Amino acid sequence: MPSRVKIDPQTPWLLWHNQGVSAPRSTTPSGRRPAPPPLDAAALDRLALRYVERFATSRGKLTQYLARKIRERGWDGEAVDPATVAQRMADAGYVDDRGFADQKGAALARRGYGARRIAETLRAAGLDEEDRAPAVAEARGAALESALRLARRKRIGPFATVRPDPRDRERHLAALLRAGHDLATARRVVDAAPGEVPEAE
Repeated sequence: MPSRVKIDPQTPWLLWHNQGVSAPRSTTPSGRRPAPPPLDAAALDRLALRYVERFATSRGKLTQYLARKIRERGWDGEAVDPATVAQRMADAGYVDDRGFADQKGAALARRGYGARRIAETLRAAGLDEEDRAPAVAEARGAALESALRLARRKRIGPFATVRPDPRDRERHLAALLRAGHDLATARRVVDAAPGEVPEAE
């Protein structure tokens, strides 16, 4: 039976090497990893490239991300506007606001969200009116279809087993309104009898 090795905590590095044990990562005296160095223009560009490689994004979202990284890590060198970096990524074809709006809007609609919620989400992503308008218009045109998707998931209206009592009806109506559907569409879905799916007019 091999003998157990007693490691002297005062001289660990040689023993770690001899026993084949990985040395721990370097840390500060407090036991934490050292803070990353402040960003500069080149490092900011690298962050931007890594981000657009991993995520579909918009100029606005990329700008917000880069600004947050500058706040977290600090800055070293001549000031750079994160929006300028984001625009350069767009000019190079790495960021497409219109494409992002169409993709995001379609994904939200498939999950049962309405035009108002989609418009709010795209606005929060930093997309301007011109880029988000087609996706919002598409959502308005498919309002009933999207509302029915949500109703199916939540067993509302035509997908319920019984008609709701007044209290449940208000709760179901509120769920559709929170998802961004207009009141008329929400009422059509909620008031549909179980098994009777309303059709687009």
